[in-house]
Amino acid sequence: MSAISVQNLSKSFRIKKQTPGFSGTLKSFFKPDWQDVTALDNISFSIERGERVAFIGPNGAGKSTTIKILSGILNPSQGEVNVAGLTPWEERQRLSYEIGTVFGQRSQLWYHLPARDSFTLLASAYGLDKDTYASRLSQLTDAFDIADLLDKPVRQMSLGQRMRCEVVASFLHKPAILFLDEPTVGLDVSAKSVIRDLVYETSIEDGTTILLTSHDTGDMERVCDRVILIDEGQIVIDAPVSKLRSSYISRKIITLHMSVSDISFEMQGVEIAEKAPHKMVLNVDTSQQNVSTVIEKALSLASMRDISIEDPPMEDVLRSIYKNGQG
Repeated sequence: MSAISVQNLSKSFRIKKQTPGFSGTLKSFFKPDWQDVTALDNISFSIERGERVAFIGPNGAGKSTTIKILSGILNPSQGEVNVAGLTPWEERQRLSYEIGTVFGQRSQLWYHLPARDSFTLLASAYGLDKDTYASRLSQLTDAFDIADLLDKPVRQMSLGQRMRCEVVASFLHKPAILFLDEPTVGLDVSAKSVIRDLVYETSIEDGTTILLTSHDTGDMERVCDRVILIDEGQIVIDAPVSKLRSSYISRKIITLHMSVSDISFEMQGVEIAEKAPHKMVLNVDTSQQNVSTVIEKALSLASMRDISIEDPPMEDVLRSIYKNGQG
């Protein structure tokens, strides 16, 4: 059985139409006009146990609505949903023992209490016995390096420290499924890297299924193996992360570290993205030029200390998908 199964899921909201002007406001108050807005339009997907999936899309695409339905907060308008063998909105209490959540904008820790007290309260809520809790907390304390934070009030922590404790709280009861919503929002580069690595490594060790929503492509690239892209309430792409670049963008980045200070480089389909003494970065349109041909020309112009070939950043890939309306 899949960890998450979604079949023909739709969700509509009935909202009041806003009429401009004072008279329109009065009319809306006494005799409102309503309209149905579709947030999800007949989407289907499944996630196997242990998979790590990024669920992404532009603002208003339907990501948050989907997560709220999967976690039992919202009822769907139609469709079938199974999460850890349960129907979320009908068995929300049972589901809470099977899932963990990390919301970058919302805390599950008590603000004025030390982190240890929050962990103890959560362990009690999840029904962990004393020995199991002590063992699990010790394991996570070492993995997340939070020994110095356990007796520190949450209000005195930096955002990066708090997010490490938030993730520990979500992993405390060994959930089968973890929902991550913008887990690195507001963090600096170093703190983001730490959170991503810890989530990835702990999920591998525990066999946790992950569904991640984020506007930061670094979260997706480090943590996830698969991407589901949703737009206007419909799934437009469902593919492995490794195939997104090759399928939706035809570009390679070649970095030349030259023995000479500078060279003149002109070639169809090749753009100089960066130039500095002894260094040149080339954007290669692989629909026009073969990478090996570009490198051969560079070697004919100067000897090289090093040459690297990279795929474009995932952010560029997604920008290309949105721009071209793929799906």
